[in-house]
Amino acid sequence: MPGLAAFNLMQWIADHDDVLKPPVGNAQIWQDANFIVTIVAGPNERTDFHDDPLEEFFYQIKGDMTLRIIEDDRIRDVPIREGDVLLLPPHTRHSPQRPEPGSYGLVIEAQRPEGHLDAFEWYCDRCGHRIHRDEFQLNSIVDDLPPVFRDYYASEELRTCGNCGWLDPGRRPPPPAEGLPRITMG
Repeated sequence: MPGLAAFNLMQWIADHDDVLKPPVGNAQIWQDANFIVTIVAGPNERTDFHDDPLEEFFYQIKGDMTLRIIEDDRIRDVPIREGDVLLLPPHTRHSPQRPEPGSYGLVIEAQRPEGHLDAFEWYCDRCGHRIHRDEFQLNSIVDDLPPVFRDYYASEELRTCGNCGWLDPGRRPPPPAEGLPRITMG
């Protein structure tokens, strides 16, 4: 393979510093590979949960983050400290929380085979009922994700809990996991 060469990841991060800030906060290293390899930077806090049909690998390069997961119908925070790695099993609902400015991590995911659907879910802070789930075939993180979030945040109907009527106020830092109700995915 002519031209194959390693590169310095820390220099790559420095060279892409302009996109590793809000509102984007991430940059994909390779575009046409079998893996989606992304650098994700803080600050970034979110209330959605990603349902990935395949494993995800997390390596926290600088600073700390928290991976909020749903486990046994409860929301639980898993700390990932600087230097830590974590392999997330398929279909583990998760919500990465990177509140530290200047923190960044490496996330590696496999390209999705046809028929392996990703989803994003939002849950009611009051009763724990799933408010909305959007499933889609992921082909491009850059092209496929923004419409999912835009549609959800633009619609009061999608953000209203069908169980108790609570209206998700939209983009905001998530509440603490302690004290949140049990999750109902149905």
